[in-house]
Parts: sequence; structure tokens; C-alpha cells
Amino acid sequence: MFTNELSIDGIEIHDMPNVPGLIFRHFRGASDFPGMVAALNASEAANGVERIVTVEDISNNYAHLVNCDLAHDLIIAEVDGGIVGYGRVEWYQESSGERLYSHIGFLRPEWRRKRIGLAMLKWSQERSRQIAADHPQDGLRRFQGFASDTAVGLEAMLRNDGYEAVRHFYLMVRPDLENTPDFPMPEGLEVRPVNPEHYRAIWDADVEAFRDHWGHAPPTEEDFQRWINDKVIFTPELWKVAWDVEKNEVAGQVRGYVNHEENKAFNRKRGWCEFISTRRLWRKRGVAHALIALTLRQFKARGMTESAPGVDTENLSGALRVYEDCGFRPVQRNTTCRKPLE
Repeated sequence: MFTNELSIDGIEIHDMPNVPGLIFRHFRGASDFPGMVAALNASEAANGVERIVTVEDISNNYAHLVNCDLAHDLIIAEVDGGIVGYGRVEWYQESSGERLYSHIGFLRPEWRRKRIGLAMLKWSQERSRQIAADHPQDGLRRFQGFASDTAVGLEAMLRNDGYEAVRHFYLMVRPDLENTPDFPMPEGLEVRPVNPEHYRAIWDADVEAFRDHWGHAPPTEEDFQRWINDKVIFTPELWKVAWDVEKNEVAGQVRGYVNHEENKAFNRKRGWCEFISTRRLWRKRGVAHALIALTLRQFKARGMTESAPGVDTENLSGALRVYEDCGFRPVQRNTTCRKPLE
């Protein structure tokens, strides 16, 4: 039913959607970023996702991709010379041994319900099969996609194609920063200003803390480089990092940030209370509670009026309860969906 053939630039899709002027093609380089960003932002807005991506954001991300060959693993949908959507595949292996062939796709709302999104999904799956053919067949292998509960069309397309929800995540919001709880820092810990010589230790502590969490995959050096070059989330002046005084090592952290582009677009003053982790030795002692409270007060001092994190609803360390204790409430549910790779 579906095959694809790669040419120098174009991608031939069998069972091509009947849309005048539509072509599918490969990535041409950074000149595609403005059109891709515009399609992504329009797609997310139509899906009810309050997210803004800039050309700088996507440039940094694409400079540090792992297990993704942009010459072959990205498909662009174009109508009369303008980018209307795109899809991309990559793969990774979880610490459990499972290989996941993950795909994302974005499509402008005015071009939906014309089978363009389905064509990109089928291409992504076929490309993933080609990649998987070169991998050992020594464990579970599955396709992976993502959908928000407000992205009704995307969720339906995945479900109709045989995907099943395997994990849910909440976007949580604290709608005001008044009456912030005062959770004490456990004895033996102190919060220190973040200096450049601390970056690697902070990164390594977060990696260690998440090793026993669902979906963990060992990060690479490219992941570290993407992190330190991200102009939105890499804001050490906003981080609250607790150090074990006796061992002189990171015990827990909250790496807050402010996305000014999104705040402007959605007329809000939100500080993101994210990248929250506590190392095993210090869990269940109130470290996260204390660091979140410090972060919320810092956001208020900087003029923010609300805060938000994302959370795995089944987090082993009880993160959902911690965030509820700090005044956050769920406002949106996001789902990871998977199906066997045939």
C-alpha cells in the first residue's frame, strides 16, 4: 500500500494525497528552519498546546541530534513552494533494552483532513523500519508517537493506526505565586550559587537521579552540548541546587527558567519550575519541596505571576504529590503512544 523512494530532493509517496501543488521532499538545510518553525507553531496552536519555538531553538536542537540523519530522516510537506508541515524520526535504546523508533510531525491546520498527516506518519514508519533493519533483533522494538489530549485529530490518527497509550504526563500550573509554602531545607544541605565549574556535576547528578525512572535512556555528549547551548532553559542564575555539605556533591536540583517568547505570545508571566530531581540518598526528606518553594519565591521576586512543571503521572518518587503539595494542579494531559514495529 505504501512505499517511498528517495531522490536527490523529492520523496515519492505512493498513495499520494490528492492535493494540488503538494510535494514531499527532503531537508535542504538551515534555509528550511523558518518555514518549519512557522508550521510547528501553527500546528501546536491548533492542537491547543501553548508552545512557541524559534529558529534559534530549532537550530540548536538540530545541531546536536543523536541517531537522526537529517539527509534521510526528515520529510517536508510543501504546497506551491511553501512548507505546510514536516515529520522527523529518530531512535534510541532505553536502559531496559527496548529500542524505540520515535517520530514527531507538525501540520498547519488549514492543510489537515487531506491525508497529508497520515502520509507523513506512514513515511516515518517505513523509514524507521529501514533503520531498524540494520539493528540487532535482540529485544522489544516499537514505534513511538506523542499526543496532547487537546490534539484530538492526532490522537485519533495514532489510535486508528494501532497505537496504544503507554504513559501519561501532566502539564501542571500554579496560577499565582502568593502564599508560597515555606518548606525547610533538610540539615546537611545548602543551596549554592551555580558557577560554570558546577555544570557537569549538576548534569551528572540529574542523570543519576533519573536512572530508575520510566523511559530512561543514557544521555550522550551531544545531549549535554544541546543543554548548555539552549538559550531558553540554560539559565543558571535561576537554578536552585542543593549540595551535600559533607560529601560536596549535588543532592537535588530545580532548574527554573523563563520562556520570554511564550510569555509574550500568551500574555502571561510564567516561570517554569522544571528539571526537578533528587538523588536516591536524599529522597523522601523534603529536598524537592524546599527547592521548589525557593524557586517559586524567586520567580515572584522577578515579576512572574504563575509557574508550571511537567510531570510523569506514575513517577516512582511521588513527584505528582510533591507538586500538588506546592500548589500545582493539572491543566493538560500528554500521552506517549507506542505500537510494535512489524
